[in-house]
Amino acid sequence: MFAYLKGRSYDIVRMLLYQIAIAIFGISLAFATTSRDTSTLQIVTGVFSVIFYLFLIAYLLWDMGIKDLGRFNRGEEGISRLTGLYMGLVAGLPNFLIAILVTLGTFLADIPFFGKMGGVAATVGLLIEGMYMGLLSLRVGDVPLNSLWFMWFLIALPMPLTATLAYYAGSKDFHLFKPKPPKM
Repeated sequence: MFAYLKGRSYDIVRMLLYQIAIAIFGISLAFATTSRDTSTLQIVTGVFSVIFYLFLIAYLLWDMGIKDLGRFNRGEEGISRLTGLYMGLVAGLPNFLIAILVTLGTFLADIPFFGKMGGVAATVGLLIEGMYMGLLSLRVGDVPLNSLWFMWFLIALPMPLTATLAYYAGSKDFHLFKPKPPKM
């Protein structure tokens, strides 16, 4: 398993870099829209930054699936249908770790160590998962969504799911848009 992940480490690092880049993009959109009185713009830009992030992940994993299909067809190596899931879980490990730490900080807030750890984890989470900042800063009643512990698990799920589906689609040579053959 470690040899497999070592062989895919370049792509895992690319997934993490995409996350950081889109987090900066999402944070800037969130700051630009929170000064407005309406939350509609904040919702639209928040959804846009999440969709853009998931599109980048989907394209990367779909491309990996296509390349692995070519290797399989040439007889170089086999295809594991779970590659996308493995890649998504490894690249999403920081997100799940943050969700666990925020949850511990929420439920064990009476213990000072866990209370502070949960606050630090939530701050780091807003920085590295900034594409969700516009949505997490919305309020339901008087409670911002980023203060609800289960939201941190919910925002950690789309990336591994997208990675799994995109890799599977690529390994099955599924195209949403087939290129048109050139006219002669």
